[in-house]
Amino acid sequence: MDGALAFLGAGLVLGLAAGLSPGPMLAMVITQTLRHGPGEGMRVAFAPLISDVPIILVTTYLLTQVADHGPILGVVSLAGGVLVAYLAYESLRTRGLEIRPDPVAPRSLATGVLVNTLNPHPYLFWLTVGAPTVIQGLESGWLRPALYLGGFYLCLVGAKVVVALLAGHSRALLTGRAYVYTMRGLGVLLLAYSIALLMDGTDRLT
Repeated sequence: MDGALAFLGAGLVLGLAAGLSPGPMLAMVITQTLRHGPGEGMRVAFAPLISDVPIILVTTYLLTQVADHGPILGVVSLAGGVLVAYLAYESLRTRGLEIRPDPVAPRSLATGVLVNTLNPHPYLFWLTVGAPTVIQGLESGWLRPALYLGGFYLCLVGAKVVVALLAGHSRALLTGRAYVYTMRGLGVLLLAYSIALLMDGTDRLT
């Protein structure tokens, strides 16, 4: 990807998709909101800002050690393309969210950090997609990775905050067509990004 805006756009799309995709963190945002109010759900939304830091640092460091080995990064990029393609598939087949209150204790932020740390998805994402993009951006300075990370977490956290507010005040929007159409639109954008990653991986292998 060329240009700072491309890195910002990638961060925004991937962050929004991650923020709205069904999974342990989104389920916990909704559960805590239904049990304890939107404030607790929003605390869960901020958990990735804590739990993702060591994941980003470790995966970025590991990949910088093999940055001179094009074929290795090519394989990583191909794996990232496959992962994003799967995320696109999941987004395109979305039928809406199922909202069910479960008995979960408060201390939402700490619990959210623990849930996200034990979730394998962040590790896979940062190893195959996130960290390689950061490293690619660093070749031109700090602006591009900063825009990528800023856009990613703005949408990741922001989307979950919005979900908490909707779950607390207007659940119909989370189970109706608006959510489904949003996820399908994101699925198309993710599919395009997946193709770009697959092409980049192929170029590195040749």
